[in-house]
Amino acid sequence: MLSVIVPSFDSAATLGPVLAAVRDQDAIECEIIVADGGSTDATPDIAAQFGARLLSTGQGRGHQLAAGAEASRQDWLLFLHADTVLAPGWDAAAAGFMAEAGNLFRFAAFRFALDDSAPQARWLEAMVAWRCRAFGLPYGDQGLLVSRMLYDAQGGFRAMPLMEDVDLIRRLGRDRLVMVNAKAVTSAARFRRGGYFRRSIRNLFCLALYLVGLPPRAIVRLYG
Repeated sequence: MLSVIVPSFDSAATLGPVLAAVRDQDAIECEIIVADGGSTDATPDIAAQFGARLLSTGQGRGHQLAAGAEASRQDWLLFLHADTVLAPGWDAAAAGFMAEAGNLFRFAAFRFALDDSAPQARWLEAMVAWRCRAFGLPYGDQGLLVSRMLYDAQGGFRAMPLMEDVDLIRRLGRDRLVMVNAKAVTSAARFRRGGYFRRSIRNLFCLALYLVGLPPRAIVRLYG
């Protein structure tokens, strides 16, 4: 049994395929929780359409993820962004990871992919794969699969406006990361809008500021 926790805010444009990929598979029985930060669009209706439990939370992805985990009833948690669609075969890969007893003390992420055929998208995918190998630091866009035992032991998500994924992953420990053989396909809209190079450099700069100790609330405006 797996709780899939999706933070949302006016996510109607992307949420349907995300929840469909979770629901329409055979290997795992899933509880779906949408932790909503006050959407004014059709997000609540889409969550209901796919049988998700809707939580009304305050805004801020860290807070929403923490609230979803607290409300869940299962021993395994999968945190998934509202614009990230798990590719076919994700369920078998996740079930295989959860079936190994030693993985109660490890966590998993999926392979990063973008829904864009542009060469820049392939370049960014390669850079993210290198980052995972070199630093054990996947993007939040890659999903985070973790046992409740390990999640609770490391204190879970903190109510941060930004970098909540980096914060938790660093506490979980790079040596505990397992990359499962399935893709998490994320919307490339923000990269197309901001430019692949400029957006990537901005993300890297924000991460560097966080790692040297600048509070996330001070980085939010720069991140966009």
